[in-house]
Amino acid sequence: MKNFLLIFMGAALAGSAVFYFTYDDSAGEQGARGSGRFGAQPPPLVGVTPVVAQQLYDTVNAIGTAQANESLTLTAKVTDTITHVAFEDGDFVAAGAVLVELTNQEEEALLDEARANLDDALNQLRRLEGLAERGLAPESELDIARARAAASEARLNTVLARLRDRLIMAPFAGVLGFRQVSTGTLVQPNTPITTLDDISIIKLDFTVPETFLGVMTPGAGVFAESASYPGREFEGVVRTVGSRVDPVTRAFQVRAHIPNADNALRPGMLLTVRVVMGQRTALVIPEHAVFQIQDRAFVYRLDSELVAREQQIVTGARRVGLVEVVDGLEAGDRIVTEGIVKLRDGMRVRLAGQDAELSGLPDGAVAQPAVAGG
Repeated sequence: MKNFLLIFMGAALAGSAVFYFTYDDSAGEQGARGSGRFGAQPPPLVGVTPVVAQQLYDTVNAIGTAQANESLTLTAKVTDTITHVAFEDGDFVAAGAVLVELTNQEEEALLDEARANLDDALNQLRRLEGLAERGLAPESELDIARARAAASEARLNTVLARLRDRLIMAPFAGVLGFRQVSTGTLVQPNTPITTLDDISIIKLDFTVPETFLGVMTPGAGVFAESASYPGREFEGVVRTVGSRVDPVTRAFQVRAHIPNADNALRPGMLLTVRVVMGQRTALVIPEHAVFQIQDRAFVYRLDSELVAREQQIVTGARRVGLVEVVDGLEAGDRIVTEGIVKLRDGMRVRLAGQDAELSGLPDGAVAQPAVAGG
């Protein structure tokens, strides 16, 4: 049995040796070349964009509350009964419009009396002045007549003021709130009648971190948005910067004015605010072109031979989809924006939309790291 196994193993080794020494090396080389031809990969296809200079705006975002330009609750000045209500809920009224009339019969009677007394005093004064001119009336009587006419005029003005107190008028133009009284209501000086808001201009109050105190100045542009009006932006300006910083929140208050010609904004609304504090020219690139290695930012920059090289950059402000480049690139540099995951430093690439010939490489060439400086 052992002899049989030894004979079998010897025959197998002999066959292997014969195959090894009779193998056609040229055929193997052709196979190897064929394998290399079909296995080679073209340079990766990438998308590029140039580095450009754009206008960037330094902004700060906040949340603010809308307030009326002027706002008050109308009340009576005296205690009396309402005889007439001259407005409805939500009316727009002009300055000086009469809204409510109170009982005024006594004051009207006193007004008639005061006017009659004034007319009589003025007539006597005119007669005495005529006599005095002819030397028929002493100067003392003329002085008494003048004093009586002035007192009568003062009495008339007093009655007119009391009558005005019984007329509740709009001190400025604006929109009225809900009516809270009716004809016959007995009102007192603290009885609310309605509200009046001047919303032609909206005061927008919001807070900003104290780090922006040095750059927040009156006149800065303000853009506000409300959930009530999707897609609409309300434009205004910073009017006042608060004089104090809250020691707890480390923030200061800012007030902006926003024109509100169509009365779209109302007091109490919550608005998101974007304050534009300044503008400058800076280099910007698409945000997705930047990749991080530890705490450093890099991009792939293409040289004249379409070789992608890692370029460290210093980034600045960020906007939606854009990144400011403070250092590391120049205007006109081409950077890779698509296909970044397929690259490594020094790799040749093909540009999207170009043939292999335009890439500077023969068709079917293997993408290899380029020699530094090549």
